[in-house]
Amino acid sequence: MSVLLDSKVYCSYLCPEGGNYNIMVLNLEKKGILDVYDTPIVQQTPYWSLVKDKQGVQSLAFDFTVRNKELYNNVGGFSCSQADFLMFVQYLNRDKYIVYLPYGPELEPSEEHQGEFIEELSESLKSYLPEGCVMIRYDLNWRSHWSSPDNYDENGIWMGAPEKNFQEFRLNYNTHYWNLRKSNSNVLPSNTIIVDISKSEGEILGRMKQKTRYNIGLSLRKGVDVRIGSFDDLDIWYKLYRETALRNRLNINDIKYFHSIFAAKMDNSYLPTQIKLLIAYVDDIPQSAMFLVVSRHRATYLYGASSSERRNFMATYALQWKAIQIAKQMGCTEYDMFGISPNAEPSHPMYGLYKFKLGFGGEVFHQLGCWDYPVNKDEYEFFAASELNNRGYYS
Repeated sequence: MSVLLDSKVYCSYLCPEGGNYNIMVLNLEKKGILDVYDTPIVQQTPYWSLVKDKQGVQSLAFDFTVRNKELYNNVGGFSCSQADFLMFVQYLNRDKYIVYLPYGPELEPSEEHQGEFIEELSESLKSYLPEGCVMIRYDLNWRSHWSSPDNYDENGIWMGAPEKNFQEFRLNYNTHYWNLRKSNSNVLPSNTIIVDISKSEGEILGRMKQKTRYNIGLSLRKGVDVRIGSFDDLDIWYKLYRETALRNRLNINDIKYFHSIFAAKMDNSYLPTQIKLLIAYVDDIPQSAMFLVVSRHRATYLYGASSSERRNFMATYALQWKAIQIAKQMGCTEYDMFGISPNAEPSHPMYGLYKFKLGFGGEVFHQLGCWDYPVNKDEYEFFAASELNNRGYYS
């Protein structure tokens, strides 16, 4: 049951006889978008909220407080954790909508308490949701429950998560309503590679695969020139982006989508998040480009594109190396390569990116991915069925 008190929600469960379960109490309070805490997760920053606002997507921010003993194993006492999150309202039609938390909430409970926490948070949020909400979708960047050494085969290949019903059983264990559903697709990548860039450039190069080091050196010897672009170079980016999307049969965003990436920062220069457009040239002809986003200690390779021409110049390798160098100069200690196939499966559409990104010497990180908390179960079943025909690129 959720009770709305002075713009705060205090949520607790009641057992059928009317007694209180007293399992988890969560204090939820709405806050301003610009008051969201600084975080390395780009999609949970005020900057990203302003990007989505320019794209016509409404965002909401919330603080929450919960006792640590209800989040973590082997913790007692009355200490609490306070954190926050951003969520976005996405309309399916004029009357129905979903709310979406990209890589949120950041706070990660012990595995045994994760389902309880998401259930409690969802029940609290329902008090803030007007009629028409179909579901709450959490894009969880928490470590996958199935990423221990036992989940790798004899060749070191990740075997992936188990069947959907088994995943749901595990996350719903200890919940009251068993209402958490594994999404049929992932919106953001649920598998990525994180490169430790806290060491010297020589040490970073030393951890890369030999072929990657060679290709970086080859690109520089061939004269690939990586430059920092500006808003005026978006047409260059967009031409490469369209070529890449058509080559890989991907949906194509309008150039206004990328305008918003720059415009949100230009209009709010005080925000700590930094955005850079990097373009690699061969003889002054653009060959590859990427958006680099820096938030706190993390740099993220957010969008990339490349030409089908002159691929023997290895411009994409020079581009990534320059991005790592810039990130180090800006004080970052890790570089998120943002999105790979789940494992080394040649049939996966992202297998090529898996091989390319793995060469830079980072650690593969498997996440829980998208999970849904249905609010209108009939509407949710219809939505989930339609989504089966539109599996995400990162699934």
